[in-house]
Amino acid sequence: MAHYIETSGLRIDARLYRLVEDEIALGTGIDPNSFWDALSKVVADLAPRNRALLDHRDRLQRRIDDWCRAQRGKAFDVGEYKAFLTQVGYLVSEREDFQICSANVDREISSISGPQLVVPLDNPRYVLNAANARWGSLYDALYGTDVVPESDGAEKGEGYNPRRGAKVIAYAEAFLDEAVGLAGGKFSEVAAYELKDVNGTKRLAVQLKDGREAGLADGRKFVGYREAAGELFEVIFRNNGLHIRVIIDRAHPIGKAHAAGVKDVVLEAAVTTIQDCEDSVAAVDAGDKVRVYRNWTSLMKGTLTASFEKGGREMQRCLNADISFTAPNGESRTLPGRSLMLVRNVGLHMYTDAVTTMAGEEIPEGFLDAMVTALAALHDLRRSGTVVNSRSGSVYIVKPKQHSAEEVAATVELFERVEAALGLKRNTLKIGIMDEERRLTVNLEQAIGAARERVVFINTGFLDRTGDEIHTSMELGPMAPKTAIKNYPWLGAYEDRNVDIGIATGLPGKAQIGKGMWTMPDEMRKMMDAKQAHPEAGANTAWVPSPTAATLHALHYHRVDVCKKQAALAQRRRADLDAILTPPLLDRALSSAEIQSELDNNAQGILGYVVRWVDQGIGCSKVPDIHDTALMEDRATLRISSQHIANWLHHGIVSRAQVIETFKRMAGIVDRQNCGDQNYRNMAPNFDQSIAFKAALDLVFTGWQSANGYTEAVLHTCRRQIKAASRGRTRT
Repeated sequence: MAHYIETSGLRIDARLYRLVEDEIALGTGIDPNSFWDALSKVVADLAPRNRALLDHRDRLQRRIDDWCRAQRGKAFDVGEYKAFLTQVGYLVSEREDFQICSANVDREISSISGPQLVVPLDNPRYVLNAANARWGSLYDALYGTDVVPESDGAEKGEGYNPRRGAKVIAYAEAFLDEAVGLAGGKFSEVAAYELKDVNGTKRLAVQLKDGREAGLADGRKFVGYREAAGELFEVIFRNNGLHIRVIIDRAHPIGKAHAAGVKDVVLEAAVTTIQDCEDSVAAVDAGDKVRVYRNWTSLMKGTLTASFEKGGREMQRCLNADISFTAPNGESRTLPGRSLMLVRNVGLHMYTDAVTTMAGEEIPEGFLDAMVTALAALHDLRRSGTVVNSRSGSVYIVKPKQHSAEEVAATVELFERVEAALGLKRNTLKIGIMDEERRLTVNLEQAIGAARERVVFINTGFLDRTGDEIHTSMELGPMAPKTAIKNYPWLGAYEDRNVDIGIATGLPGKAQIGKGMWTMPDEMRKMMDAKQAHPEAGANTAWVPSPTAATLHALHYHRVDVCKKQAALAQRRRADLDAILTPPLLDRALSSAEIQSELDNNAQGILGYVVRWVDQGIGCSKVPDIHDTALMEDRATLRISSQHIANWLHHGIVSRAQVIETFKRMAGIVDRQNCGDQNYRNMAPNFDQSIAFKAALDLVFTGWQSANGYTEAVLHTCRRQIKAASRGRTRT
């Protein structure tokens, strides 16, 4: 049983209480008692509104369900649907034109276009990898992935393959030709990098293999260098706002074999990172929350470390230092060594017993997240740590699962209360608005307006958005197969309209317009082909699943000037709202084989994710799909698959018995895929004894009834059962 400390009209889990008192508040100037007093007042004043907003969601969904049931068998009329949605208050009128006025925003958000990582905040090693992914070796990213084919003797192998290395270097030099460019010749022809003094300013000159000298096609792209004992060992370029570092070391095995001594090309990669308290973590109780909060605090202090074994050696990782260099005019400059870090809090629908009222009622978890993550960020704002995150003095909180402008306004009020409690200037807490629920999509402009003084981020999250699309129209009829849903007009219109509204409301130059995740971390060649579309679409950031993917995705932002692209897109007609409101209903008869194949795929994906979440508390990981292709999974993909089966079950496309049989058969596949994990518990053949298997079925069988199709209620309940059983075994 948890031990609680009673203070300020709250019951606080003792572990959390001690964390705040001994680690988070210490050194901030905030008295822990005042902190809990402030949280108590926030709960008393704002919790009723939070509950009212959730109740309003449910009422609207019931109205939509009733309308959809009445339309079954009729041709769908989007005009009639829009009129209904307007009548019930789901669709509200657009506000007068406005421009956001967010101030004190770091350049990584306002001005630099580049990749964004999302990482579970409960895993210190992953957290540090992501934070340090501001810089990535292009050589390593190319050598270790399928972007460079393993043909013609270029296999990876166990040791270094010079033929593969040559292909990597050729790829990198072709990139330099494209992004930087020489006035005469190519980077593959460079024999030496030199600096020349011209009227007190350094200019880069390269010696080519044929004896010619060449400069840059655009000399402004040379922004600095590093040298030691008069020896040049790094040349720094900038293109489209992103830096490129050419590292020279003739003593290194790679540099020794290169004519100019280049051992690596290092790219500015993950410009920003979202440290996640939400979809990618499995935090079901105070103990889990303490781990998450402690890691965020250590990031803000600059003290986070992680020990791990690699190649039989004990390794320790910490946050990278900044990079000092010399500008062409001789001035000393610094490049950040780490991503700018944002933190994602949980949504309005989450409640926690880490803190309760005196009557034992759980409080909104988002209230606790906002208070604690902002308190921890004081270490950064007051420069008491060893590194700096926000140089402009802001705290960036991404807020998911919001459904309307009213909910965004409630978040703004919460942030105002937190600022007052911690003595922060108004609008210090910035908000990232995730466009992942349909009601927010169709009212996005109003939602941005509600946070116009502090919004720094909007994005499209097509995974959660698809889950909500299915749930919202659950009663209308069966949905198309999951892969086909992507090809319906609603998705393209949703993606485009997000950018259109972001541009129209003044986000360019002040805030990020983002796109969603690439989910196949081992399929980097496909990612390189696909994610070029994101900067082309006017997004100045997009999510990637790993530091390696961030390094490779950075190439896309060198090829596209997103600022110019956004300026051009500002002239186009706004994407069609009618298309967004037209559900992706099944429009043809499916064969029994097609139905079973879809069911197999969804069931296997659900089980592969849920069994790790429930049994091991892993909220995000590479999960093999039914074809053994690794997919980066979190709760968003689970929401789609469970809602899709629930929809087909609800409309008789599949039967309950068929679903159970499929899940049992797929459990055998998932057990086989995890046979190398010593911590894994098989689901088959003792299905009745597997809490994880029961959770997977519950997500489907209760899916059409669950609020907005969210999965947390089932997952948290079952994970707590596993943890309770584990504690019982330990005591025994």
